[in-house]
Amino acid sequence: QVQLVESGGGLVQAGGSLRLSCVASGGTLDGGDMAWFRQAPQKEREFVARINWNAGASVYTPSVKGRFTISRDSAKNTMYLQMNSLTPEDTAVYYCAAKGPGVFYAARYYPFWGQGTQVTVSS
Repeated sequence: QVQLVESGGGLVQAGGSLRLSCVASGGTLDGGDMAWFRQAPQKEREFVARINWNAGASVYTPSVKGRFTISRDSAKNTMYLQMNSLTPEDTAVYYCAAKGPGVFYAARYYPFWGQGTQVTVSS
């Protein structure tokens, strides 16, 4: 059973930056994937980015590509999301998620979730 704890959210002005962290414990991530999702008020949870734990290959949703960078530190069992050039449209609760090996990446295939961290971008 993997436990995930996010941190790093907060209030930032448009154009600013934040770095989110997600620490994993209690299980192995070997061969699996970790991802960031976000959910804005009155909207469905949406995919932001994911990274393969072993290979480090990453995928981004188009709206954040070039502004956000996902990374991981295997030694610290920690995943990061560096967010630059933030806009009010990035305001949401950001969740980290983890799953085992497999080629399905929709949110429902991630069994492990953190509690979320709020990111608010003011205009």
